[in-house]
Amino acid sequence: MGFALFSPSKEISFSSLESISQNTNSKHVFPKTFSRLGELNREERGDGVVKKGSVSSHLVRGHLEGSFVGKKQLKEPSTKLDFVRTLLIDNYDSYTYNIYQELSVINGYFGIAFTEGLKLVIVYNSMRLVKGHFPSRWWMAIAFVYVKVLLKALERSVPDSYSPVVDIKPVPPVVVRNDEWSWEEVCHYLYEEKLFDNIVISPGPGSPTCAADIGICLKLLLECTDIPILGVCLGHQALGYVHGARIIHAPEPIHGRLRYTFLFGFLLRAMPSSSGTVENVVEGCVDLVQVVRYHSLVIDPSSLPKDLIPIAWTSSHETIPFLDGFEGQGDLNTLAKSLSTKLENGLHRHPAKSQELRTRDILMGIMHCSRPHYGLQFHPESVATYHGRQIFKNFAEITKDHWSQLQSSSDSMRDFYRSDMEITIETGESELYLARMQVSAVNQLFQEVARNKPLMNGFDNLKHAGLCNLMKSPPHSRFAKYLKLKWRKLDCSANQVGGSGSIFSELFGSHRAENTFWLDSSSTEMNRARFSFIGGKGGPLWKQVTFRLSNKSCSNTTSSHGGYLSVGDSDGSVTNTYLQEGFFDFLNQELESICYDAADFNGLPFDFYGGYIGYIGYNLKVECGASLNRHESSTPDACLFFADNLVVIDHHCDDVYVMSLHDDNMGTTSWMDEIEQKVLGMKPHRPTKPLSVASADVSPTQGFSAEKSRQQYIADVEECQKFIRDGESYELCLTTQMRRSVGELHSLALYLEMREKNPAPYAAWLSFPRENLCICCSSPERFLRLDRDGVVEAKPIKGTVARGASPEADELLKQRLQYRQSVLTSHCSEKDQAENLMIVDLLRNDLGRVCEPGSMHVPHLMEVESYTTVHTMVSTIRGQKRPDTSAVDCVRAAFPGGSMTGAPKLRSMEILDSLETSSRGVYSGCIGYFSYNQTFDLNIVIRSVVIHEGEASIGAGGAITALSNPADEYEEMVLKTRAPTKAVVEYQSSILSIDDET
Repeated sequence: MGFALFSPSKEISFSSLESISQNTNSKHVFPKTFSRLGELNREERGDGVVKKGSVSSHLVRGHLEGSFVGKKQLKEPSTKLDFVRTLLIDNYDSYTYNIYQELSVINGYFGIAFTEGLKLVIVYNSMRLVKGHFPSRWWMAIAFVYVKVLLKALERSVPDSYSPVVDIKPVPPVVVRNDEWSWEEVCHYLYEEKLFDNIVISPGPGSPTCAADIGICLKLLLECTDIPILGVCLGHQALGYVHGARIIHAPEPIHGRLRYTFLFGFLLRAMPSSSGTVENVVEGCVDLVQVVRYHSLVIDPSSLPKDLIPIAWTSSHETIPFLDGFEGQGDLNTLAKSLSTKLENGLHRHPAKSQELRTRDILMGIMHCSRPHYGLQFHPESVATYHGRQIFKNFAEITKDHWSQLQSSSDSMRDFYRSDMEITIETGESELYLARMQVSAVNQLFQEVARNKPLMNGFDNLKHAGLCNLMKSPPHSRFAKYLKLKWRKLDCSANQVGGSGSIFSELFGSHRAENTFWLDSSSTEMNRARFSFIGGKGGPLWKQVTFRLSNKSCSNTTSSHGGYLSVGDSDGSVTNTYLQEGFFDFLNQELESICYDAADFNGLPFDFYGGYIGYIGYNLKVECGASLNRHESSTPDACLFFADNLVVIDHHCDDVYVMSLHDDNMGTTSWMDEIEQKVLGMKPHRPTKPLSVASADVSPTQGFSAEKSRQQYIADVEECQKFIRDGESYELCLTTQMRRSVGELHSLALYLEMREKNPAPYAAWLSFPRENLCICCSSPERFLRLDRDGVVEAKPIKGTVARGASPEADELLKQRLQYRQSVLTSHCSEKDQAENLMIVDLLRNDLGRVCEPGSMHVPHLMEVESYTTVHTMVSTIRGQKRPDTSAVDCVRAAFPGGSMTGAPKLRSMEILDSLETSSRGVYSGCIGYFSYNQTFDLNIVIRSVVIHEGEASIGAGGAITALSNPADEYEEMVLKTRAPTKAVVEYQSSILSIDDET
């Protein structure tokens, strides 16, 4: 192993990557800041002196000289791998990064020791750690030895009080899409570079019988006979198909639903005891476990070849409620009676007498009789699967056992590892040094291979956790902006002056509130939201940025995401630019170019201090991995203000803040002084609003024209279900639009009416007069939030029922939504729970792209929240953002929100584009802020009225699953439009009534 220390301008490089990056047939793009030592010329390397030393260690593995192929090896005690290097094949699925997260914390860890002027990396076997906790004393002792060697080689003395600081990072797998590498490249990395110890094949849409769906996976399963492979769902089906089994439709599609499944012991060996399992049913060999399934296709068990052995199956056709425990012990005992027969038949060569028994079952797992290849039809990575992590741990152990057994074998195509390492130290002029590993192949596990097509949902070069991400440099740009924040808390409470509605109307309500914004937490019950942000045009840094995708993004033959950017400043001047790389790239560069002092906002309880505020439209999905937009949006695809002056209301403490951003320390406080005087001079009152006519006199949809008839919408739901039955999607979030001509509507008055009657935690008002556009949003759903501590949070909503007419009926409906079978009713809400789980797993995947491995968790699963007109089922997903990712990276990884697309996301969006007849526009996008310090908070644009060029449009829809009733789906869609359409109709009716009286 070699360490090379050199100038931080070159940062960290990996010599083991040279073989990949120098391959002319491979178009991988590595981070620009990381150079290989061999590429540094004399001037770049300086006049440093290279010194070498060597040390033996069992902590880091390298390669033995020569190959084991065709050679007789001496019998030596076998040793297990210290860690596992996984190649994860992504079949364009939306759950791949849930597997990535699991493997990252299971496969092993490396430690980073910091000392004065030095940083080095130590690899250690995670399996030797006690109870999953890192023994810091061991790490410090190890780090001390290595640092001492380095310091000695640098001719530096080690102080007696020396104590290194140690950080510990997991080992991530390398993620490659199924059509990304040629077979020659795969062979090179597996058998020449020997970069991987096992392979995991992800789930995915479609069928293994379709080459476009499965890519290179079949070839891997056929040819890589000596490498452990685990296939999940589609990967499992591929394992069966490649050996001759038939792929057929399941008795019924099962997506996001739990089933009892029998697993043979090797899958759950060392599984901890749990109330959710029935262990050791037959001589400790079989366990009965709750697992989550997402599939419409299965392997026909009657076609299973002799080489494949069944290791998991389900005999029950009853699904399990999420919130209930194991209850049907009688059923379990009945199922257990047949286990001995199944074990005997399943583990041997399937005698004919067992055919009838096996064809009643649904095959959930298989293994090859002579190769280390395994398949699971269910999803161990799902948040609701019991002991899913244990299954991945056991596959890692199987991998270690496999290579340990082959260590003294002569038939392996791969060689193994050595224990000695070499330390190479290179000094330069700078006093800051970075450790550089140069082990021939081991380094590869620390960095994802960059790919020639978007992996991270549409953006390149977003690096995974690993050695390449040990340092994030500040922006070095001649365009860097240095911003200074000034703020004060006013000496009054918000309620003393009438609340946020009065404050907004008084400060920004004149001239129809043009060029204003209001992120309005109008519903703060249950701590759903706390702050409102208010502002408008006027500051010296204020500007409006408007982006429209080029027509190429709507072409059937191209997937361009470039477009036209218009920037208008507070003086009225406008500049236009074509953005080749799209809007997210522009926004990222803008935020990355801002420098600030974090001390400026110390003491503030919120995370927005100025920056971009506005909306991002649904069509920007083409910048996030979608292939194209079939429909062009009539509204801009993104429109945001850069807000330098704003007012903030803390609804929890009833405080009012004013703040102002400046580009130097000489900024005045005149705007803050003026706003403070106005607010303190306000008298307590509520904002005036038009009188509403009685709701009984007005039809909720009067004057609105539906984009699709009831018959057509139901037909589209049925078409979605056909795609689901064929395995193309698990869930499709079908939407439509309702429109009404409104002329010169007073949009702010309409919004005040909406927030009064249907308050929401993530409501918003936006006015863009230059675009003839206003948005009145009553969204109850948070898309994504990033706070100043780097915690990313999503709160998807799936599952909605109307409120009851009486308290008793209302409680009954709430119970019906929350429980599969309530004691109060026999009505089943399994569909709602399955919808929610599918989106929870999808968002875990999306955030798993940008969050620290092991940090993803779901603190709240399927909780029911009640609003004025509906009950909804809400879950919360959180993770810790990786330091090498930006705020925009996080949004781009998850946009559009999974609750508006379905899963797998990319295939689902393609299908929805083919069924929907117009662009969603603002609807299904997000509204919120990007603070200049790279925090953000964004909603999902639902329950909203978009007023553009004299027309009001309202989008609505629902998640279509295999369990959907088409007529019920139509009624749910109409229910979701009821509140906003009613607000428009009643407001316009009240205006007409007032006009008639005058």
